[in-house]
Amino acid sequence: MNRAATGTYRITSTAGEQVRAFVPLPLPPSPSLEITGAQQLLLERATLAVGRLDSISTLLPDPQLFLYSYVRREAVLSSQIEGTQSSLSDLLLFEMEEAPGTPLEDVVEVSNYIAALEHGMARLREGFPLSNRLLREMHAALMAKGRGGDKQPGEFRRSQNWIGGTRPGNARFVPPPPEDVESCMGELERFLHSETNGLPVLLRAALAHVQFETIHPFLDGNGRLGRLLIALLLHHGGLLAEPLLYLSLFFKENRPAYYDLLDRVRSTGDWEAWVDFFLEGVEQTARGAVQTARRLVDLFEADTRRIQKTGRAAANALRVLAALRQRPALTLKHLRDVHGMTFPTASKAMQALLSAGIVRELTGQRRNRVFVYDAYLAVLNEGGQPL
Repeated sequence: MNRAATGTYRITSTAGEQVRAFVPLPLPPSPSLEITGAQQLLLERATLAVGRLDSISTLLPDPQLFLYSYVRREAVLSSQIEGTQSSLSDLLLFEMEEAPGTPLEDVVEVSNYIAALEHGMARLREGFPLSNRLLREMHAALMAKGRGGDKQPGEFRRSQNWIGGTRPGNARFVPPPPEDVESCMGELERFLHSETNGLPVLLRAALAHVQFETIHPFLDGNGRLGRLLIALLLHHGGLLAEPLLYLSLFFKENRPAYYDLLDRVRSTGDWEAWVDFFLEGVEQTARGAVQTARRLVDLFEADTRRIQKTGRAAANALRVLAALRQRPALTLKHLRDVHGMTFPTASKAMQALLSAGIVRELTGQRRNRVFVYDAYLAVLNEGGQPL
């Protein structure tokens, strides 16, 4: 449905030239979203898929194990969209204070993403409202270290930014002037808290994501924080107990359509086309997460059976396998310090897993070796190759 532009243009000067900056109208759209029968069916399917994902605890013996690795997978994917070259293996090495195989700044960005998500979820669980203050706090965590530390962490921007192009004059899109950011974000916060618009949580998340990306309220990190906002909204709205739904892979695999639909909303008001795309992404992503969880359960059970057949060495090998389910990359020192195994016992048990083809050594060194649960990492890495 075309409504004409969903905002107004303001002429502003930046970097020595005049540009047309876009100031979005407040949400919800006017006229209201037009939900056809087909869209209602799509909404029901997406909601059902999210419900199945929320019940993932019935599939996994310890859902926190899945959450630990799945959040890190998302952090890698979301950061790759912004141009980092980090892999999940790089992140796990970094967290063990080992040298990653890509530039350190790339991995620091991914680590910051996890810190921002964990901060946001912790604040929501303690009853703090989903608000601009919380988004600023998360932005401060997102930009705390590495690149972006000089981009006003935790503060709405006080200068003009732009998207695409080499300068404002040839940019693909110019967000609102800095003097309009506070009011635009205030309107977005009011929409998030409104109980009168009657929109289902998924539709509120779909609209809020576009509005946040359109305002682009920070000098850097808007894409990553805008994607995190979706996960926070689904948790805050009661659809997910844990932050398990992330659309970064879907957006990464459909980048041209994603950016085109954002532009169409701004220029023609076609929210419905964007909502279709968003709901398809939610359904596809939620189903994929459930399938991933099931594959991991099957993998853990199959490898446990393989180890149980090895005889006397099985007990300690199973202890190491359990540790690798918690963290798919670890060292013998970690087994000693965290799991209370002696170095000879841990070494012998790890050798049994190496011989069985369950683990692989990453460093090629004789000392300070790092072992990865190969098949587990392979499942998590699907779609995780840098752009």
